[in-house]
Amino acid sequence: MWRLYQFPLCPFSRKLRLLMSEKSIRFSLERENPWEMRDEFFLMNPTGRTPVIQHAEKDIVLIDSRAICEYFEETVGKNPMINGTAARRAEIRRLVALFDENFYGDVTAPLLMERMTKRIVLREAPDSRNLRAAMRLADEHLDYIDYLIDNRPWLAGSTMSLADLAAAAQLSVADYLGGINWSGHEQARGWYSTFKSRPSFQPLLAERMEGVQPPKHYSDINA
Repeated sequence: MWRLYQFPLCPFSRKLRLLMSEKSIRFSLERENPWEMRDEFFLMNPTGRTPVIQHAEKDIVLIDSRAICEYFEETVGKNPMINGTAARRAEIRRLVALFDENFYGDVTAPLLMERMTKRIVLREAPDSRNLRAAMRLADEHLDYIDYLIDNRPWLAGSTMSLADLAAAAQLSVADYLGGINWSGHEQARGWYSTFKSRPSFQPLLAERMEGVQPPKHYSDINA
């Protein structure tokens, strides 16, 4: 069975967990706090970042969430998440990159620094300016999700894809950290509520990071 090295608020681990659950791939979770910088973990991934996935019986270790997702797309036929025409597959990959890179850099990473790392690791107070900037950029990203959902049932087209999983993973962490204001974003909120009701998403909503509690609406599938 696969062993996934992750920590509760890693959005890239969450994306991979969603993909594996949607594809009915069995896996166990191994808690890995990147800030602890364990030598054993660096031997698996020299960058020290999660997720890393290991299958001891097959002697396989995979790193980088996008590379791992592509691996499972190529090896597990059930519920393909990079599907459709060549143009649609390109659009899925474009949106995955947008959420993995732009949304993470603009929103998730600053929120993690201010509301998790500073509290748990650095023992510092958050910088309110950085929090306001991240929440302002989150609002701009929600505007774009509203636009996409206005024109498509799902972010990349007519069916759910890896683009939706990537977006939902980032949003779930940002929402956990209190960085999302859903007011005025009914399209994005409706799309995200659909995700929150999926069986693959329930373990994420139930999980908690010690020392950091989510807002009350976080696990409410109707919020």
